[in-house]
Amino acid sequence: MAAAAAAAEEEAANSMFTRPKCSTTTSPNLYVANCGPTVGLSLETISSVFSAFGLVTGVHAADDTGARVIVCFSDTTAAQAAYQALNGNPCPQLRGRTLRMRFSLPKLPAKVQDNDSLSVFLLASELAIPGIYLVHDFITPEEEEVLLAAVDASPWKSLAKRRVQHYGYEFLYETRNVDARQFLGNLPSFVSFVLDKISSFPEPANNKCRLMDQLTVNEYPSGVGLSPHIDTHSAFDELIFSLSIAGPCIMEFRKYPQGTWYPPGGTVADMEGVNFIRKAIYLPPRSMLLMSGEGRYAWHHYIPHHKVDVVKGQSIKRASRRVSFTFRKVRRGPCRCEFQQCCDSQRGSNVERSCPPLETSQ
Repeated sequence: MAAAAAAAEEEAANSMFTRPKCSTTTSPNLYVANCGPTVGLSLETISSVFSAFGLVTGVHAADDTGARVIVCFSDTTAAQAAYQALNGNPCPQLRGRTLRMRFSLPKLPAKVQDNDSLSVFLLASELAIPGIYLVHDFITPEEEEVLLAAVDASPWKSLAKRRVQHYGYEFLYETRNVDARQFLGNLPSFVSFVLDKISSFPEPANNKCRLMDQLTVNEYPSGVGLSPHIDTHSAFDELIFSLSIAGPCIMEFRKYPQGTWYPPGGTVADMEGVNFIRKAIYLPPRSMLLMSGEGRYAWHHYIPHHKVDVVKGQSIKRASRRVSFTFRKVRRGPCRCEFQQCCDSQRGSNVERSCPPLETSQ
């Protein structure tokens, strides 16, 4: 009875995770009771202790008690190792407290009829596109509010369906590029803590993350999405980070057989009957997406123009606004990637000109 009551309490209070229906189900996420700020354990301390078992991508409160947390690992193997070592045992590094643990799954709202056969994944490991990584709870709710206040205090540029801000270099939608000679100044101080966190991103292992010098902030009203595109190879280096705040969405990735969306000089009609690979992932608020390698260079990314997204048979209503912070590094010189069929540097400008205008992209 006590266990059932605790499970019910968790499901009622925690909007992000829930108990698996099957007791043998495992996941990268651990629900940990008798652990949290109200028992004298900070989230940073908890993360440090659990990091001994593998990469911890986030630790946050499971409910309002402050005595239960969710520890999120980058993979299930690390979560299993922590569970086997700590569940039901006193932990000296956590003031000798005996932890009560179980695996936990992301929780979604009520089911609706899904008319799209496309599966939407919750984890980048399920998406299985090389170079695509997603970290949940990359920033805290308090940090999210700081970012929103900062951009709302800054001037917006209005486009047809959304508003944008550019820092470092302005993105030129007509050419899908930037003018590297027109430097707008360093990235704003209000994103310094985001850049610091990016430098410790789990992948890739090198420290290229600190070199980001271009930022585009997009504000998407409910129902407004992103046209399918690949960020121009010759414009930006390999790593592209996108932080989602204020509201959720799904992002679809598409891989076309010839690399480009349309054949050179073609139209939408020319793509009828062309088979392409589709995969999609759910981007919750405060999550950071990294596109690198094949996922950045060879897959189009796209956000459907929906007011309600359907994920695993369940509906998620988009918020009144979603704000994205996209961090990139302006490329100096031509791209020399291995994905030549998608590379404007190696195939000429037809690759990028073959796509429609980017007014609703980037």
